[in-house]
Amino acid sequence: MPRTTKAEASLSLDEPEIEGRYVELGEYTVAYETHKADLDPAPLFRGLPGDRCQCPHWGTVVSGKIVFRYADHDEVYQAGDTYYGAPGHVPLLFAGTELVEFSPTAALNATMAVIGRNMADAKAR
Repeated sequence: MPRTTKAEASLSLDEPEIEGRYVELGEYTVAYETHKADLDPAPLFRGLPGDRCQCPHWGTVVSGKIVFRYADHDEVYQAGDTYYGAPGHVPLLFAGTELVEFSPTAALNATMAVIGRNMADAKAR
């Protein structure tokens, strides 16, 4: 049976706002994320349908909190909560938050391609 731990996951992302370690298990990506700063990443989702993340996520908040903003409501998850983030959300992230999250790899990669382009465009300005 596929398995992993945070210690086994290689460091894939180390930015001032986030540290991310990611491992593919079957058709899913496991993300171990530590958020170092408050961040509203809404501009990074521009170009996706509704300018919102279309990838579903299942996860646990290890510490801190995360907010999923939908067109008609917000969902707040705090330390100890396990959540499902349905397609059509934009996250709001807070310093000190640690997450373990599972996402379908194909949908995550499609989302990350758009986020990557938006990040590159923002840095070029």
